[in-house]
Amino acid sequence: MKILAVDYGDARTGLAACDRTETLASPLGVIHERDFAATVQKVSFAVREYEAQMVVIGYPRNMNGSIGERAEKCQRFAELLKKLVPVPVELWDERSTTVSAHQYLNETNTRGKKRKEVVDAVAATIILESYMAFRRNQKQQGAAE
Repeated sequence: MKILAVDYGDARTGLAACDRTETLASPLGVIHERDFAATVQKVSFAVREYEAQMVVIGYPRNMNGSIGERAEKCQRFAELLKKLVPVPVELWDERSTTVSAHQYLNETNTRGKKRKEVVDAVAATIILESYMAFRRNQKQQGAAE
């Protein structure tokens, strides 16, 4: 199943997608948009353009598991997107993905403007990889039972 991952941000929203076999997650790029409704609309266009069969939106819970202002905004984003696309939209816990993205970019020595351009797409890729690993584990557990 082709899945589109979204790392929503107030100014930049990262996108990533996987192949139909759910083997490889790749960054697609970043939507530069500050308007909330316009960002939702642009993501809905990406769902159609990339023929996604599902959307996973990063859900930034606080480290203690509670839901803060940013997570509530992502919930609203998911609710609006569900009205615009004919595919399932899920929230996925994304605690620490931006930190992981920065660590990855440190390892690849990506700095300055280039780093700012790609960090959100890398974070979306990490969200998607985490979600795909969860789906693989669910299938393995189902097969073992």
